[in-house]
Amino acid sequence: MALKILFIGDVVGSPGRKIVSQALPRLIPRWGLGLVVCNAENSAGGSGLTLRCYEELADAGVDVMTMGDHVYRKDEIFQIFERSDAVVRPANFPTESPGAEMALVQARDGTLVAVFTVLGRTYMKPVDSPFTACDRLLERLGGTAKVVVVDVHAEATSDKQLLARYLDGRVSAVLGTHTHVATADEQILKQGTAFQCDVGMTGPHDSILGRRYDRVLSATLSQVPCYFDVATGDPRLNGALVTVDPVTGRALSIQRVSLSQQDVQKMLTESGDGTGPSPASEPLRG
Repeated sequence: MALKILFIGDVVGSPGRKIVSQALPRLIPRWGLGLVVCNAENSAGGSGLTLRCYEELADAGVDVMTMGDHVYRKDEIFQIFERSDAVVRPANFPTESPGAEMALVQARDGTLVAVFTVLGRTYMKPVDSPFTACDRLLERLGGTAKVVVVDVHAEATSDKQLLARYLDGRVSAVLGTHTHVATADEQILKQGTAFQCDVGMTGPHDSILGRRYDRVLSATLSQVPCYFDVATGDPRLNGALVTVDPVTGRALSIQRVSLSQQDVQKMLTESGDGTGPSPASEPLRG
């Protein structure tokens, strides 16, 4: 039976955590999700991850959390790393960096799945090569896990596209995060790897990348710095739904996911015998 993996894009602040907590317990049975991964690096006030935020997401049904360039913004991340091997820091950080660089977890059907994240290098902080980091982790796996999901946390679409093609046929999915803007380029590459440049943001979309636009605009116009508070309006859950053959690790389909607060509210008030809201796009099959 095919394995369905929901990858949730950058969860931003309380609005992002809330919509995940509301939607995910319904989506897991309705969509038959075998594994849920989310990028959690903006979960706590828009930057970093705290114990409380980690627990909220885990209790909602998130199985693996990936981090990015804000991984160490909250000191509690070190306690989280001690508690869980399913929260991963970028694998192309130095080997001395705290935290697991790859998660090996069992999906709900027992399939072993590997998940890791790498940072891009264009307009980002200096890091090691993401290509070399991926090679190293795949060599370490040695085929132990056929299903491999890679979060590429990067600014440039070219960085993400190059990595996806470099890994085509060697991993199940390469899914982009960091820009908080969903792209409409979901596809199955020639050798069976699902790809989307950016799966989008889970949080308040009446905003500038999750922050209050009045605050961002004021700082932009005046050059006077101010705190960019997390916005609250129009929360949405964005991500990608990838169906994988657990035997070969090849992706069978990929769909963009975009659920509004209205979609989620409808789920919460339904009797539960329906299939619930559909992803934002028809499944693109390989």
